Amino acid sequence: MPSILDGIIDPRQLKALSLRELEILACELRARIIETCAANGGHLAPSLGVVELTIALHRVFDSPLDKIVWDVGHQAYAHKLLTGRNENFGTLRKLGGISGFPKRAESPHDSFDVGHSSTSISAALGFAVARDLKKRHNKVLAVIGDGSMTGGIALEGLNHAGELNKDLVVILNDNEMSISENVGALSNLLSRTITSEHVHRAKKDLEAFLEGLPMFGRSVLKIAKRAEESLKGLFTPGMLFEAFGFEYIGPIDGHDIPKLLLTLEKVKNFDDAVLIHVLTKKGKGYPAAEANPSLFHGVGPFDPQTGKVLKGKGGAASYTAVFGETVKRLALENEKIVAVTAAMPDGTGLTPFAKEFPDRFFDVGIAEQHAITFAAGLAAEGFRPVVALYSSFLQRGFDQVCHDVCLQDLPVLLAVDRAGVVGNDGPTHHGVFDLSYLRQLPGLTVMAPKDENELQHMLVTALSLPGPSAVRYPRGNGLGVPMDQILAPIPVGTGELLRGGKDGAIIAVGTMVQPALQAAAALALEGVELSVLNARFIKPLDRDRILALAGSRFLVTVEENVLQGGFGTAILELLEESEVTGVRVLRLGYPDSYIEQGEQAELKAAYGLDAAGIAGSIRHAIGRPPSDLPALSDPSDQSDQSDQSDQSDLSDLSDLSDLSDRP
Repeated sequence: MPSILDGIIDPRQLKALSLRELEILACELRARIIETCAANGGHLAPSLGVVELTIALHRVFDSPLDKIVWDVGHQAYAHKLLTGRNENFGTLRKLGGISGFPKRAESPHDSFDVGHSSTSISAALGFAVARDLKKRHNKVLAVIGDGSMTGGIALEGLNHAGELNKDLVVILNDNEMSISENVGALSNLLSRTITSEHVHRAKKDLEAFLEGLPMFGRSVLKIAKRAEESLKGLFTPGMLFEAFGFEYIGPIDGHDIPKLLLTLEKVKNFDDAVLIHVLTKKGKGYPAAEANPSLFHGVGPFDPQTGKVLKGKGGAASYTAVFGETVKRLALENEKIVAVTAAMPDGTGLTPFAKEFPDRFFDVGIAEQHAITFAAGLAAEGFRPVVALYSSFLQRGFDQVCHDVCLQDLPVLLAVDRAGVVGNDGPTHHGVFDLSYLRQLPGLTVMAPKDENELQHMLVTALSLPGPSAVRYPRGNGLGVPMDQILAPIPVGTGELLRGGKDGAIIAVGTMVQPALQAAAALALEGVELSVLNARFIKPLDRDRILALAGSRFLVTVEENVLQGGFGTAILELLEESEVTGVRVLRLGYPDSYIEQGEQAELKAAYGLDAAGIAGSIRHAIGRPPSDLPALSDPSDQSDQSDQSDQSDLSDLSDLSDLSDRP
């Protein structure tokens, strides 16, 4: 029997399929998603949970004329398969392949780029207002998960949308709520009643009639509304959403295609703000994912037959695990240490802490802004909060770090996980901006360890400081170095000279220290002797040591961060402020563009931030030809990039004194 999915190149083809064919299509979509995620990894459980909902949306509505805005977007695999990307779906999350998230540049059916949560309602409202300003009549839909509803921006969007009361459909994909059979039956009865187009119109007409009565109309209308809300509030969350100004429908079974089609067909004729509450099961149709939806939310390659996740590279513990165990260990010694995260206890390594200290652990949901200000309140009362967030998610709380933590000089520790490129999740998740946006904040101490052992000591350092601090560390395994059992603070603002050399110096930070050492060793075989300094502190800098190295007249800075405003810029500023002239500075880092998806090692090699690339950039800067010598072993290297002029910045500071505004 030919595959239905393989014959679909446009979602409008779904309109011609029978209900039985739609059910078969759902099975085929799940099989294709499981097959691809088993090979590539990906967000399996969320996408399996919305297969029927996705089919119903594309059957009833007319994408891309009608705008479907996915929240976060990790549940959009079925959407991609139904919108012309089935043939290339095997490239999902690979370098040069299909993005794991909706991406406007990839398809006209992807109406909005996403990757972070809670944005869909605000974006969809923007589409709806733009439509009305253009005097068009297409539908706009936002699909948002129950977890994303904890984000403040989602509630802000709801509030504004309810006030404007535009023709907007919000679909709440609820995969957590459990409703008993009796309540579910009554909820379905309420849903069937209020989704009737005639009842909806009659309700609106009755409201208009009552409001027009000269004396008692408004009072009667208020009584009627209170009665309706009281009844619905007993059995459904409808009161909450109707308080925001939305017509509430549901809950309904998100895996019942006929019911979904009936509901959406009715809602298609509404002309005001409506919220449809849909109940789904994460991982639906794949027993391993249903049994462990957290593991299969974002999973690496696995055996599709057994559901067993394939082992990674093994070896050393991950930076995340070292962080979690170290904070737990330190909390045993200091009862003032508390831990905060935003819906990521597993991802940030805080699950062991939460089990050991349940009263001192706080998962605030997808609410990074609240997490930071909440921690600031704890710090103001004498506690030592550790806020663990991914680098790209910390961006969402920048104002809180600035205004609520640093301005008050509160001792909050920001544990910045997933710093640098993170791999296949791509530009929405790479943590390549944090050095730039953190180092500008007064009073904030910023550190980055060269290995997992140094991470331990930096955490001790941070928790000993009287003010705010940030420690940034990468995704993935450590280097396998010996781990000290006795931990001690590192003197603030001190670097570590790892290698001496007369021809210049490489000043590296964090993950770039090891490849910098390897690059220096390779260049030494060619007669170029470079010192290597592990900076350790991005702020404050090891001023005296860096200025001493500047005496060689050639400095190379290497960071896994964008060049704009990053660590290399801090070195340039130091030289300018110190009125040092005649120093050539080569800055290596990521360029002024968003970094595409791909394996971490692939991306570092592509941008010249592996050992071979660093050595190649230095050769190019000093006018040496590319080396024929084999590169020293670096497990993260993929290729040799001998000329990285577009990923680096070579500055001649011979005239910097003329640029100084000192008298």
